[in-house]
Amino acid sequence: MDDYKIGIEMYKKAVDFMNFRYGEGKAGGVAVLRIKTGEFLVSVWDEEVNESAYLCAEVGAICEAHKLNQRVTHSLCVCRQNDGEKHKILSPCGICQERLFFWGNDVKCAITNEKNDIIFKTLKELQPYYWNN
Repeated sequence: MDDYKIGIEMYKKAVDFMNFRYGEGKAGGVAVLRIKTGEFLVSVWDEEVNESAYLCAEVGAICEAHKLNQRVTHSLCVCRQNDGEKHKILSPCGICQERLFFWGNDVKCAITNEKNDIIFKTLKELQPYYWNN
């Protein structure tokens, strides 16, 4: 399956889960990771009273991939910052990129862009001077 089809499937899973978890049109964040088997792992960002304790949406799915001992091939994160806004694709933050590097610099990450198109870049493209290259 090509990256475009994978991305469409991941985006749909993220939006559907966001509506299920938070409610139609409500703010929230969902990550979908694709593992080498072709399966998808879904997680959400946590909601804490103390913002410094927050975890990114990808963390739960990353931990699940480790638990299953499965290689991550793709990562996509979707959020809605405020109720009623459009969904937005978020590039993984630096910490999540670091977590994803565990599976190699060829892991593909959906990136934020002006048109909110589903575009994947490898970790190597996101961080060409990664410290562990």
